[in-house]
Amino acid sequence: MFSLKARLSFYHTESLSFLGERGQCILSTPPKILFCDLRLDPGESKSYSYSEVLPIEGPPSFRGQSVKYVYKLTIGCQRVNSPITLLRVPLRVLVLTGLQDVRFPQDEAVAPSSPFLEEDEGGKKDSWLAELAGERLMAATSCRSLHLYNISDGRGKVGTFGIFKSVYRLGEDVVGTLNLGEGTVACLQFSVSLQTEERVQPEYQRRRGAGGAPSVSHVTHARHQESCLHTTRTSFSLPIPLSSTPGFYTAIVSLKWRLHFEFVTSREPGLVLLPPMEQPEPVTWTGPEQVPVDTFSWDLPIKVLPTSPTLASYAAPGPSTSTITI
Repeated sequence: MFSLKARLSFYHTESLSFLGERGQCILSTPPKILFCDLRLDPGESKSYSYSEVLPIEGPPSFRGQSVKYVYKLTIGCQRVNSPITLLRVPLRVLVLTGLQDVRFPQDEAVAPSSPFLEEDEGGKKDSWLAELAGERLMAATSCRSLHLYNISDGRGKVGTFGIFKSVYRLGEDVVGTLNLGEGTVACLQFSVSLQTEERVQPEYQRRRGAGGAPSVSHVTHARHQESCLHTTRTSFSLPIPLSSTPGFYTAIVSLKWRLHFEFVTSREPGLVLLPPMEQPEPVTWTGPEQVPVDTFSWDLPIKVLPTSPTLASYAAPGPSTSTITI
């Protein structure tokens, strides 16, 4: 004789140890009894389904340097005169804000329906919200408009950076162009990194002497580096990983995305490191052994939104099976 219960729990952990259940359980749904007093003959099997509504106010799944948000489905099974055996299945949750106050249309003519198909009101609402979320994501990330930024140091203009949009979805590529032909300061090398900035709110920060993680930490997801002396125009493309977390904000931590640029420029005005193109007779030319340089950095904030669950599932491993042993 068996009994089975299931519940959805949401944990917040302020440590880097992912073993056990360290941390605080912020939300837990009431357990649902899927079956009770079940008897199975040898070779017999039964299947049961479980559904639960995710909390709207919850943050997305996140594993940061200082804070971790985890969703887990806890399944408990018990045999007569035996202790309860628990199975915790982790879930990945993506959150799209702005859908809390959306009302489900009551007009039956909004979407076509078939009298031969049975679908409950909950299924209709979930399907409608999924379509609405997809439309809002496309509307927010499909707008293109060229944004130009003049890049300068203390001695003059280095170049112009161009980007066609500042709002992206998980899985998209961040494409930018760099025009160095109009600069008055020679750029020898540049690098651009796609980074996330995790910032813990002041009231939750630990003391530096306590051995905790820093209040602000950065993670690089993609990077492009190029030597660009005598380069007039160049471009780059940085992919946003499907497995990463979109930007969000809670009372404990905030996550933001940015492009981090680093430039290496020459201190010598009118630097020429190539031999003259026209020579009356062959000569031996040697470039300078040392060039005095300066370095500076620049950060450009961007916004990263979630993507569809179907597309995000491509970043996860294949379907997994978990087993409870009694």
